Amino acid sequence: MKILDWYILKRYLFTFLAMLLLFIPIMITVNLAEKIGKILEKEVPFLEVAEYYLNFTIYFANLLFPIFLFLSVIWFTSKLANNTEIIAFLSSGVSFSRFLRPYIIGASLVAGFALFLGMYLAPIASEGYNNFRYTHLKGRSKLVQTKNVYSQINDNECIYVSSFDTKRKVGRNFSLEHFEGNKLKYKILADNIKYVEKDSSYLLTRYTMRTIGENGDIIETERRKDTLFAFDIDNLTPVSYIAETKTYGELLDFIERERKSGSSNIGRYEVVKYKRWSIPVSVFILTIIGVSVSSIKRRGGMGINLFFGISIALVYVFFDKIFGVMAEQSDFPPLIAVWFPNVIFGILAVYLLYNAKR
Repeated sequence: MKILDWYILKRYLFTFLAMLLLFIPIMITVNLAEKIGKILEKEVPFLEVAEYYLNFTIYFANLLFPIFLFLSVIWFTSKLANNTEIIAFLSSGVSFSRFLRPYIIGASLVAGFALFLGMYLAPIASEGYNNFRYTHLKGRSKLVQTKNVYSQINDNECIYVSSFDTKRKVGRNFSLEHFEGNKLKYKILADNIKYVEKDSSYLLTRYTMRTIGENGDIIETERRKDTLFAFDIDNLTPVSYIAETKTYGELLDFIERERKSGSSNIGRYEVVKYKRWSIPVSVFILTIIGVSVSSIKRRGGMGINLFFGISIALVYVFFDKIFGVMAEQSDFPPLIAVWFPNVIFGILAVYLLYNAKR
């Protein structure tokens, strides 16, 4: 590798690590200042708090990897441009594509680490981070999905509740459908279903059971009915962040099971799956944009480049969040939602690179 490659690659990686080491302690300090009251109030052990902030660091480093990298590329490339080092490189006969090579090598190293982090380390950190938050900071009532819960509990039965009160353990507009083959055999409806913890039974109010018969349906109604079901209360209250806590192989198996069960959260789970791949790819895109924007010496100096860089980063985050929410809460395709920002910014990267070469 040439001296030029080593010089830029070291600056690339060192500035990126410096950016992480600068911002992560700030994020921890801000978060701790906000949460310290609840932590002291609940007398959370120091080791649990320390583990939480270790998981916090990994969790947010994974999410913000591309943005930190982008800002670091803008920063050190602008310094090269202001010191006329880039002009010296290009004047010596080095093409812009050749000048870009160490950036791509650095992006490959960072993207490889981001891929490993997202596939294996971040899920473990996410579980610890979210468990601490919902146990000590937010309350476990916010831990679970409580609206429009639909689940296939076994090969023959599906359940649904429009809402579930985790404190009272009461669900509204409950239904259970029992199939044999492709035929509906009976359906149970109730205005409310209440979990009775003492004997693990269920109390149904305004109960109706319709049994499908060849010569007509049989309808049974009761004002209140105590009964047992072959599902656990957890089937009515799935954990909202469950997909984030699974490694990639586990996530694929989990999504397949949830798809077979008719889960309404498939969009949310697939957003998590596609982001495992989109974040490493965004490292290359944002690196190229960063070099193209900041490799030209401007009258306003580094400040102008940082302004452009921060503006682009904010737009990228905006697109990422908006389309992610659309996929989670509507029928918008998760694949398009996750990859749309990369496609748009990939086109922008090609355009800026073309003009930078000129």
